[in-house]
Amino acid sequence: MSPAPAPTPAKKRMGAPAAPALPPDAAPAKMRMGSGSGTTTMPPPDTPAPGISPATPRESGPAAPAQGLASASADPAKPSGKQGDPGARRGTGFGFPWTKRLAALAGLLAIALVVVLASRWLLTVQSVEEFVATYDGHASQPVGAPTGLPAWLGWQHFLNMFFMVLIVRTGLQVRNERKPPGYWTPKKDSLFSPKGNTPKKVSLTQWLHQSLDVFWVLNGLVFMVLLFVTGQWMRIVPTSWDIFPNMLSAGLQYAALDWPMENGWIHYNALQVMAYFITVFIAAPLAIISGIRFSTWWPEKATRLSKAYPVEWARAVHVPVMVYYVAFTAVHVFLVFFTGALRNLNHMYTSRDVVDWWGLVIFLGSLVVVAAAWLLSKPLFTSPVAAKMGKLSK
Repeated sequence: MSPAPAPTPAKKRMGAPAAPALPPDAAPAKMRMGSGSGTTTMPPPDTPAPGISPATPRESGPAAPAQGLASASADPAKPSGKQGDPGARRGTGFGFPWTKRLAALAGLLAIALVVVLASRWLLTVQSVEEFVATYDGHASQPVGAPTGLPAWLGWQHFLNMFFMVLIVRTGLQVRNERKPPGYWTPKKDSLFSPKGNTPKKVSLTQWLHQSLDVFWVLNGLVFMVLLFVTGQWMRIVPTSWDIFPNMLSAGLQYAALDWPMENGWIHYNALQVMAYFITVFIAAPLAIISGIRFSTWWPEKATRLSKAYPVEWARAVHVPVMVYYVAFTAVHVFLVFFTGALRNLNHMYTSRDVVDWWGLVIFLGSLVVVAAAWLLSKPLFTSPVAAKMGKLSK
Protein backbone atom coordinates (compact mmCIF):
# COMPACT_ATOMS: atom_id res chain seq x y z
CA MET A 1 0.00 0.00 0.00
CA SER A 2 1.17 3.51 -0.70
CA PRO A 3 1.56 5.80 2.29
CA ALA A 4 -1.24 8.20 3.10
CA PRO A 5 -0.80 11.59 1.43
CA ALA A 6 0.59 14.35 3.60
CA PRO A 7 -2.04 16.82 4.82
CA THR A 8 -2.07 20.17 3.11
CA PRO A 9 -1.53 23.39 5.03
CA ALA A 10 -5.23 24.17 4.74
CA LYS A 11 -6.16 20.86 6.33
CA LYS A 12 -3.60 21.41 9.01
CA ARG A 13 -5.14 24.73 9.97
CA MET A 14 -8.65 23.26 9.98
CA GLY A 15 -7.75 20.19 11.95
CA ALA A 16 -7.67 19.53 15.68
CA PRO A 17 -7.29 22.50 17.98
CA ALA A 18 -3.75 23.83 18.33
CA ALA A 19 -1.77 23.70 21.55
CA PRO A 20 -2.98 27.08 22.85
CA ALA A 21 -6.33 25.37 23.58
CA LEU A 22 -4.55 23.31 26.25
CA PRO A 23 -4.69 24.51 29.83
CA PRO A 24 -1.73 26.71 30.81
CA ASP A 25 -0.23 24.05 33.07
CA ALA A 26 -0.23 21.44 30.33
CA ALA A 27 2.81 22.88 28.59
CA PRO A 28 5.37 21.98 31.25
CA ALA A 29 3.94 18.46 31.46
CA LYS A 30 4.25 17.95 27.72
CA MET A 31 7.79 19.25 27.72
CA ARG A 32 8.65 16.51 30.23
CA MET A 33 7.34 13.64 28.08
CA GLY A 34 9.49 10.58 28.49
CA SER A 35 10.91 11.61 31.84
CA GLY A 36 8.28 10.00 34.08
CA SER A 37 6.61 6.62 34.36
CA GLY A 38 3.76 5.81 32.01
CA THR A 39 4.71 8.53 29.54
CA THR A 40 5.67 8.14 25.92
CA THR A 41 8.87 9.31 24.35
CA MET A 42 8.55 12.36 22.14
CA PRO A 43 10.42 11.93 18.85
CA PRO A 44 13.19 14.37 18.01
CA PRO A 45 11.96 17.49 16.22
CA ASP A 46 13.62 16.52 12.94
CA THR A 47 12.25 12.92 12.93
CA PRO A 48 9.34 12.54 10.47
CA ALA A 49 6.13 11.22 12.03
CA PRO A 50 4.48 8.09 10.59
CA GLY A 51 2.81 8.73 7.29
CA ILE A 52 4.77 11.97 6.71
CA SER A 53 7.39 12.25 4.02
CA PRO A 54 10.85 13.45 5.18
CA ALA A 55 10.57 16.21 2.63
CA THR A 56 7.47 17.62 4.29
CA PRO A 57 8.14 20.94 6.08
CA ARG A 58 7.98 20.82 9.87
CA GLU A 59 5.27 23.47 9.91
CA SER A 60 2.78 21.30 8.05
CA GLY A 61 2.84 18.06 10.04
CA PRO A 62 2.53 16.84 13.59
CA ALA A 63 5.63 18.90 14.49
CA ALA A 64 3.49 22.04 14.48
CA PRO A 65 1.83 21.28 17.85
CA ALA A 66 5.31 21.24 19.42
CA GLN A 67 5.70 24.87 18.45
CA GLY A 68 2.26 25.52 19.87
CA LEU A 69 3.37 24.00 23.16
CA ALA A 70 6.36 26.32 23.31
CA SER A 71 4.20 29.35 22.68
CA ALA A 72 1.61 28.17 25.18
CA SER A 73 4.24 28.00 27.89
CA ALA A 74 4.87 31.75 27.63
CA ASP A 75 3.12 33.96 30.11
CA PRO A 76 0.27 35.64 28.19
CA ALA A 77 0.24 38.49 30.68
CA LYS A 78 3.72 39.64 29.68
CA PRO A 79 4.04 41.89 26.62
CA SER A 80 6.19 40.54 23.83
CA GLY A 81 8.17 43.76 23.57
CA LYS A 82 8.06 43.73 19.78
CA GLN A 83 7.74 46.97 17.89
CA GLY A 84 4.10 47.91 17.53
CA ASP A 85 3.04 45.97 20.62
CA PRO A 86 0.89 48.31 22.74
CA GLY A 87 2.10 46.60 25.90
CA ALA A 88 5.71 47.50 25.08
CA ARG A 89 4.80 51.17 24.91
CA ARG A 90 2.68 51.24 28.03
CA GLY A 91 5.48 52.58 30.23
CA THR A 92 6.72 55.88 28.81
CA GLY A 93 9.38 58.22 30.10
CA PHE A 94 11.97 56.92 32.54
CA GLY A 95 10.28 53.52 32.71
CA PHE A 96 7.00 54.48 34.39
CA PRO A 97 3.70 55.95 33.20
CA TRP A 98 3.06 59.65 32.88
CA THR A 99 0.40 59.38 35.55
CA LYS A 100 3.05 58.53 38.15
CA ARG A 101 5.22 61.44 37.04
CA LEU A 102 2.28 63.82 37.32
CA ALA A 103 1.43 62.37 40.73
CA ALA A 104 5.02 62.89 41.88
CA LEU A 105 4.95 66.49 40.61
CA ALA A 106 1.65 67.11 42.37
CA GLY A 107 3.13 65.69 45.57
CA LEU A 108 6.14 68.02 45.36
CA LEU A 109 3.88 71.01 44.78
CA ALA A 110 1.78 70.01 47.78
CA ILE A 111 4.89 69.74 49.97
CA ALA A 112 6.10 73.13 48.72
CA LEU A 113 2.72 74.69 49.54
CA VAL A 114 2.84 73.26 53.07
CA VAL A 115 6.38 74.60 53.55
CA VAL A 116 5.36 78.09 52.38
CA LEU A 117 2.28 78.20 54.60
CA ALA A 118 4.17 76.88 57.61
CA SER A 119 6.99 79.39 57.10
CA ARG A 120 4.59 82.30 56.76
CA TRP A 121 2.88 81.22 59.96
CA LEU A 122 6.21 80.97 61.78
CA LEU A 123 7.06 84.54 60.83
CA THR A 124 3.98 85.66 62.75
CA VAL A 125 5.20 84.03 65.99
CA GLN A 126 6.69 86.66 68.27
CA SER A 127 9.89 84.76 69.13
CA VAL A 128 10.53 84.05 65.44
CA GLU A 129 9.87 87.69 64.57
CA GLU A 130 12.44 88.75 67.15
CA PHE A 131 14.92 86.18 65.79
CA VAL A 132 14.56 87.50 62.23
CA ALA A 133 14.87 91.07 63.48
CA THR A 134 18.12 90.19 65.25
CA TYR A 135 19.51 88.11 62.38
CA ASP A 136 18.25 89.63 59.14
CA GLY A 137 20.02 87.03 56.97
CA HIS A 138 23.29 88.90 56.37
CA ALA A 139 26.29 87.63 58.30
CA SER A 140 29.14 89.87 59.40
CA GLN A 141 31.85 90.73 56.88
CA PRO A 142 35.48 91.56 57.70
CA VAL A 143 36.36 95.23 57.96
CA GLY A 144 37.72 96.37 54.62
CA ALA A 145 35.70 93.95 52.50
CA PRO A 146 35.57 95.35 48.96
CA THR A 147 32.42 96.81 47.47
CA GLY A 148 31.31 95.93 43.98
CA LEU A 149 32.49 93.37 41.46
CA PRO A 150 35.63 93.98 39.34
CA ALA A 151 35.73 93.41 35.58
CA TRP A 152 37.91 90.31 35.89
CA LEU A 153 35.17 88.64 37.93
CA GLY A 154 32.73 89.14 35.06
CA TRP A 155 35.09 87.40 32.65
CA GLN A 156 35.65 84.63 35.16
CA HIS A 157 31.92 84.21 35.56
CA PHE A 158 31.44 83.77 31.81
CA LEU A 159 34.37 81.34 31.45
CA ASN A 160 33.18 79.24 34.38
CA MET A 161 29.70 79.01 32.85
CA PHE A 162 31.18 78.19 29.44
CA PHE A 163 33.36 75.35 30.69
CA MET A 164 30.86 73.94 33.18
CA VAL A 165 28.10 73.59 30.58
CA LEU A 166 30.39 71.63 28.25
CA ILE A 167 31.97 69.62 31.08
CA VAL A 168 28.59 68.51 32.43
CA ARG A 169 27.40 67.66 28.91
CA THR A 170 30.47 65.57 28.01
CA GLY A 171 30.47 63.98 31.48
CA LEU A 172 26.91 62.75 30.99
CA GLN A 173 27.84 61.48 27.53
CA VAL A 174 30.79 59.52 28.91
CA ARG A 175 28.55 58.02 31.59
CA ASN A 176 25.70 57.03 29.26
CA GLU A 177 27.24 56.25 25.87
CA ARG A 178 27.21 52.59 24.85
CA LYS A 179 29.08 52.88 21.57
CA PRO A 180 31.50 55.82 21.52
CA PRO A 181 31.93 57.72 18.24
CA GLY A 182 35.60 56.75 18.30
CA TYR A 183 38.59 56.10 20.51
CA TRP A 184 41.68 58.14 21.25
CA THR A 185 45.10 57.09 22.49
CA PRO A 186 47.51 59.78 23.73
CA LYS A 187 51.12 59.98 22.67
CA LYS A 188 53.58 58.37 25.04
CA ASP A 189 54.99 60.68 27.72
CA SER A 190 52.66 63.50 26.66
CA LEU A 191 50.34 65.77 28.64
CA PHE A 192 47.61 63.12 28.76
CA SER A 193 50.00 60.19 29.34
CA PRO A 194 52.58 61.06 32.03
CA LYS A 195 55.97 59.44 32.06
CA GLY A 196 55.81 55.88 33.31
CA ASN A 197 52.24 55.30 32.14
CA THR A 198 51.29 53.17 29.18
CA PRO A 199 49.13 55.33 26.87
CA LYS A 200 45.53 54.53 27.82
CA LYS A 201 42.93 54.16 25.09
CA VAL A 202 39.79 56.14 25.93
CA SER A 203 36.69 57.25 24.09
CA LEU A 204 36.81 60.44 22.04
CA THR A 205 34.18 61.89 24.39
CA GLN A 206 36.37 61.26 27.43
CA TRP A 207 39.27 62.99 25.69
CA LEU A 208 37.10 66.07 25.14
CA HIS A 209 35.82 65.95 28.73
CA GLN A 210 39.36 65.72 30.07
CA SER A 211 40.59 68.52 27.80
CA LEU A 212 37.82 70.82 29.00
CA ASP A 213 38.77 69.94 32.56
CA VAL A 214 42.28 71.25 31.92
CA PHE A 215 41.00 74.66 30.83
CA TRP A 216 38.48 74.78 33.67
CA VAL A 217 41.21 74.07 36.25
CA LEU A 218 43.54 76.68 34.73
CA ASN A 219 40.74 79.23 34.79
CA GLY A 220 40.02 78.27 38.39
CA LEU A 221 43.63 78.82 39.41
CA VAL A 222 43.56 82.32 37.91
CA PHE A 223 40.29 82.95 39.72
CA MET A 224 41.72 81.84 43.08
CA VAL A 225 44.81 84.05 42.72
CA LEU A 226 42.77 87.13 41.81
CA LEU A 227 40.25 86.34 44.53
CA PHE A 228 42.88 86.64 47.26
CA VAL A 229 44.95 89.40 45.65
CA THR A 230 41.95 91.73 45.36
CA GLY A 231 40.34 90.79 48.68
CA GLN A 232 37.17 89.50 47.04
CA TRP A 233 37.52 86.32 49.10
CA MET A 234 36.08 88.23 52.09
CA ARG A 235 32.72 88.40 50.32
CA ILE A 236 32.34 84.62 49.93
CA VAL A 237 34.20 83.13 52.90
CA PRO A 238 32.37 82.90 56.27
CA THR A 239 34.43 84.71 58.89
CA SER A 240 31.99 84.80 61.82
CA TRP A 241 29.83 82.26 63.65
CA ASP A 242 26.76 84.39 63.04
CA ILE A 243 26.72 82.90 59.56
CA PHE A 244 24.60 80.00 60.91
CA PRO A 245 21.69 81.89 62.54
CA ASN A 246 21.65 84.20 59.53
CA MET A 247 21.47 81.20 57.20
CA LEU A 248 18.44 79.95 59.15
CA SER A 249 16.84 83.40 58.98
CA ALA A 250 17.46 83.76 55.24
CA GLY A 251 16.17 80.24 54.59
CA LEU A 252 12.98 80.95 56.52
CA GLN A 253 12.42 84.16 54.57
CA TYR A 254 12.98 82.40 51.25
CA ALA A 255 10.60 79.60 52.25
CA ALA A 256 7.91 82.14 53.18
CA LEU A 257 8.36 83.89 49.79
CA ASP A 258 9.24 87.02 51.74
CA TRP A 259 12.80 87.07 50.44
CA PRO A 260 15.60 88.85 52.28
CA MET A 261 16.75 92.19 50.94
CA GLU A 262 19.15 91.70 48.01
CA ASN A 263 22.15 93.93 47.42
CA GLY A 264 24.84 91.70 45.98
CA TRP A 265 26.90 94.72 44.99
CA ILE A 266 27.69 95.32 48.65
CA HIS A 267 26.85 92.26 50.72
CA TYR A 268 25.61 88.72 49.93
CA ASN A 269 23.16 87.13 52.33
CA ALA A 270 24.32 84.23 54.49
CA LEU A 271 22.94 81.48 52.24
CA GLN A 272 24.64 83.02 49.21
CA VAL A 273 27.95 83.26 51.05
CA MET A 274 27.80 79.61 52.13
CA ALA A 275 26.74 78.46 48.63
CA TYR A 276 29.64 80.33 46.99
CA PHE A 277 32.07 79.06 49.62
CA ILE A 278 31.01 75.42 49.10
CA THR A 279 31.13 75.79 45.31
CA VAL A 280 34.60 77.34 45.17
CA PHE A 281 36.43 75.76 48.07
CA ILE A 282 34.77 72.34 48.49
CA ALA A 283 32.93 71.21 45.35
CA ALA A 284 35.65 72.30 42.91
CA PRO A 285 38.51 70.48 44.72
CA LEU A 286 36.34 67.36 45.10
CA ALA A 287 35.58 67.42 41.36
CA ILE A 288 39.30 67.62 40.55
CA ILE A 289 40.46 64.99 43.03
CA SER A 290 37.77 62.50 42.04
CA GLY A 291 38.13 63.14 38.31
CA ILE A 292 41.86 62.49 38.30
CA ARG A 293 41.30 58.99 39.68
CA PHE A 294 39.75 57.61 36.50
CA SER A 295 41.57 59.86 34.04
CA THR A 296 44.60 59.04 31.90
CA TRP A 297 46.73 60.98 34.41
CA TRP A 298 46.38 58.47 37.22
CA PRO A 299 49.75 56.69 37.80
CA GLU A 300 49.09 53.10 36.82
CA LYS A 301 52.11 51.75 38.72
CA ALA A 302 51.06 53.29 42.05
CA THR A 303 49.55 50.06 43.36
CA ARG A 304 49.32 51.12 46.98
CA LEU A 305 47.83 54.49 46.09
CA SER A 306 45.23 52.84 43.85
CA LYS A 307 44.33 50.41 46.61
CA ALA A 308 44.02 53.20 49.16
CA TYR A 309 41.90 55.27 46.79
CA PRO A 310 39.64 52.86 44.83
CA VAL A 311 38.06 54.09 41.64
CA GLU A 312 34.62 53.28 43.11
CA TRP A 313 35.17 55.92 45.79
CA ALA A 314 36.07 58.50 43.17
CA ARG A 315 32.97 57.70 41.14
CA ALA A 316 30.79 57.89 44.26
CA VAL A 317 32.05 61.48 44.76
CA HIS A 318 32.33 62.69 41.16
CA VAL A 319 28.69 62.14 40.17
CA PRO A 320 27.13 63.82 43.25
CA VAL A 321 29.45 66.80 42.73
CA MET A 322 28.14 67.11 39.18
CA VAL A 323 24.56 66.99 40.50
CA TYR A 324 25.46 69.71 43.00
CA TYR A 325 26.81 71.98 40.25
CA VAL A 326 23.67 71.50 38.18
CA ALA A 327 21.43 72.26 41.17
CA PHE A 328 23.54 75.28 42.17
CA THR A 329 23.36 76.67 38.63
CA ALA A 330 19.59 76.20 38.44
CA VAL A 331 18.97 77.99 41.75
CA HIS A 332 21.52 80.69 40.88
CA VAL A 333 19.90 81.50 37.53
CA PHE A 334 16.43 81.47 39.11
CA LEU A 335 17.42 83.99 41.80
CA VAL A 336 19.28 86.20 39.32
CA PHE A 337 16.12 86.64 37.25
CA PHE A 338 13.64 86.88 40.12
CA THR A 339 15.51 89.30 42.36
CA GLY A 340 16.14 92.07 39.86
CA ALA A 341 17.39 90.61 36.58
CA LEU A 342 18.73 93.76 34.93
CA ARG A 343 20.65 94.96 37.99
CA ASN A 344 22.05 91.48 38.74
CA LEU A 345 23.15 90.89 35.15
CA ASN A 346 24.93 94.25 35.14
CA HIS A 347 26.72 93.26 38.33
CA MET A 348 27.85 90.00 36.71
CA TYR A 349 28.66 91.07 33.16
CA THR A 350 29.35 94.82 33.10
CA SER A 351 30.66 95.39 36.67
CA ARG A 352 28.22 98.30 37.17
CA ASP A 353 25.54 98.86 39.79
CA VAL A 354 22.96 100.22 37.36
CA VAL A 355 19.67 99.13 35.82
CA ASP A 356 19.90 99.07 32.03
CA TRP A 357 19.87 96.49 29.24
CA TRP A 358 23.59 96.03 28.64
CA GLY A 359 24.00 93.24 31.14
CA LEU A 360 21.17 91.30 29.53
CA VAL A 361 22.59 91.90 26.04
CA ILE A 362 26.00 90.56 27.05
CA PHE A 363 24.39 87.61 28.84
CA LEU A 364 22.40 86.68 25.74
CA GLY A 365 25.59 87.00 23.66
CA SER A 366 27.35 84.63 26.05
CA LEU A 367 24.54 82.11 25.56
CA VAL A 368 25.12 82.29 21.79
CA VAL A 369 28.81 81.55 22.33
CA VAL A 370 27.99 78.56 24.57
CA ALA A 371 25.47 77.24 22.02
CA ALA A 372 28.07 77.52 19.25
CA ALA A 373 30.61 75.64 21.39
CA TRP A 374 27.95 72.99 22.08
CA LEU A 375 27.58 72.40 18.33
CA LEU A 376 31.33 72.46 17.70
CA SER A 377 31.89 69.81 20.38
CA LYS A 378 30.57 67.13 18.03
CA PRO A 379 33.06 64.48 16.79
CA LEU A 380 32.99 65.99 13.30
CA PHE A 381 34.80 69.06 14.63
CA THR A 382 36.74 67.64 17.57
CA SER A 383 38.30 64.66 15.76
CA PRO A 384 40.88 66.74 13.80
CA VAL A 385 42.05 68.36 17.03
CA ALA A 386 42.21 65.03 18.85
CA ALA A 387 44.21 63.52 15.96
CA LYS A 388 46.96 66.09 16.51
CA MET A 389 47.26 65.14 20.16
CA GLY A 390 47.14 61.36 19.77
CA LYS A 391 45.90 58.46 17.68
CA LEU A 392 42.28 58.00 16.62
CA SER A 393 40.72 54.58 16.11
CA LYS A 394 37.33 52.96 15.77
